[in-house]
Amino acid sequence: MATLRVLLVLFTLIGFTSGLYFHIAETERKCFIEEIPDETMVIGNYKVQLYDPNTKGYGDYPNIGMHVEVKDPEEKVILSKLYTSEGRFTFTSHTPGEHLICLYSNSSAWFSGAQLRVHLDIQVGEHAQDYEQVAQKDKLNELQLRIRQLLDQVEQITKEQNYQRYREERFRQTSESTNSRVLYWAVAQVFVLVCMGAWQMKHLKGFFEAKKLV
Repeated sequence: MATLRVLLVLFTLIGFTSGLYFHIAETERKCFIEEIPDETMVIGNYKVQLYDPNTKGYGDYPNIGMHVEVKDPEEKVILSKLYTSEGRFTFTSHTPGEHLICLYSNSSAWFSGAQLRVHLDIQVGEHAQDYEQVAQKDKLNELQLRIRQLLDQVEQITKEQNYQRYREERFRQTSESTNSRVLYWAVAQVFVLVCMGAWQMKHLKGFFEAKKLV
């Protein structure tokens, strides 16, 4: 039962979906950080709306473009493209770690600095797959499609486990490096204190000798 609970939790965490909306000015840049395992597909669905002061609400405006830029943990640009006001961007991670996803409008204050509302839905892992299209393309029945989903989920769990091991290794390396620096700093402090003590003793000895106290 404990193993079953762990698997259920993992199935819930793998292939998560995060949907939100946020407001930005026309020339403002908004960035998000996603922790993604390697060789994992990511799909982002977005929609941009323009604030209308007459209706006091947000409406569609097809002429607005949205520029999407994605950087991997090594700050290499893996996606940089201008899209329309509504659409989808897709990329596959090749390096595990924190990926930076930035969005900004190309309007250049065409609308006198109006506010934009951006709806964003990021799908990572197994949930990024459209299994209805997969079933139609590969002509799979319901059982075959379910087996395909389970295989994808198992593969994604393996990627997540490898990513967690990668994070643990990075954390251990960081901890060891920090401990080494603390040790070197402590040794340096002791060395400085010993040198200062020796200098003070020598100075006091010279002082006493000059005063003929010893």
